Amino acid sequence: MATAGYSLKIVVWQKIKNLILDDCMEEGEWKILILDHYTTKLLSSCCKMSTLMSEKISVVEDLHKNREPVPNMKAIYFITPTEKSIEALINDFRKKNQKYKAAYVYFTDYCPDNLFSQLKTTCSKSIKRCKEVNLSFLSHESQVFTFDIPGAFYSIYSPDSKDKNDIMEMMAEKIATVCAILDENPGVRYRKEYGNDYSFTGNNAEYLAHLTEEKLANHYKLAEECNIKGKTQSQLLIIDRGFDPISSILHELTFQAMAHDLLAIENNIYRYEIKNDSTSKEALLDEDDTLWVNLRHLHIAEVGDKIPKLVKELAKSSKATEGKVTVSSLSQMMKKLPAFRKQKAKQTTYLTLAEDCMKHFNGIVKKMCKAEQDLAVGTDAQSQKN
Repeated sequence: MATAGYSLKIVVWQKIKNLILDDCMEEGEWKILILDHYTTKLLSSCCKMSTLMSEKISVVEDLHKNREPVPNMKAIYFITPTEKSIEALINDFRKKNQKYKAAYVYFTDYCPDNLFSQLKTTCSKSIKRCKEVNLSFLSHESQVFTFDIPGAFYSIYSPDSKDKNDIMEMMAEKIATVCAILDENPGVRYRKEYGNDYSFTGNNAEYLAHLTEEKLANHYKLAEECNIKGKTQSQLLIIDRGFDPISSILHELTFQAMAHDLLAIENNIYRYEIKNDSTSKEALLDEDDTLWVNLRHLHIAEVGDKIPKLVKELAKSSKATEGKVTVSSLSQMMKKLPAFRKQKAKQTTYLTLAEDCMKHFNGIVKKMCKAEQDLAVGTDAQSQKN
């Protein structure tokens, strides 16, 4: 579905802007944005607070925390349609304790009938708008998304699981929202295991594929245009972990994967200290940094070669500024100085990051990688079978 230069983050932000912010915004009017735990992560993955302020959002509040009433302002609720979130919304508009002038409510996906009825009977007068925007996933990177269901692996694979069907239904619904955001109705493909009835056996890929096909059909059938969208040229491939079990026992040695595996990186923030400098520094490893984007998927051995070349290029550009100093050349040097320092700081960061990775690798990880390789191929370096 993705094309070169395509960014899922940008698509998600544009959908939020068009379907939520532009939908309820009046000329010159500021509003409060209320988020729950999931939508906070969803919004944080695709935009910054400064971007929201440019869209006339005065403040972003947590739905489940105590908030001061602002009865003269309207509030936008972007929340998941769960019992907990809807109960909190209802509490905001109790007759004696109404927090805001009015509410514009947007759900990430389908709101169950019983919860919608509860909302309708308690605070319908305060709700100016109520919609489902079909946006129930986190855009982790430009071409990577996640559903943020940490217990899904246990629920799907454990023989003691009691909520497998519920989790599979949830995942199918979320996959359908990804396709909807991309305006795609793909052909759904999966790895077939002949002789298995997917409803009662462990053929999870087939089971999820059938559920996803149903969710997609329902979504496009109920679309506002009332036109059933035909199949597009895109293909959605669903595979089970059993399709490639070996990868799960191997250490990944590309730069980004290795850094997250071996170092204490939280929320994409890398903390480090530079030699001969006792102060601690930190760097954000995200797609706003072109250098990181160019390095992150390289094998660690390639990174080691790539960064010194960048350092040499930096040294050459530094020497180019030397020579006879004039007012004009001095002015040009001053203009380049901030960019020069920023580039130098980035290169220092990634050199340090690569060194940290290799320090951990050269210990026990290197021996583990050799053993993992032998297990994966079934023979050792001398082609002796294990």
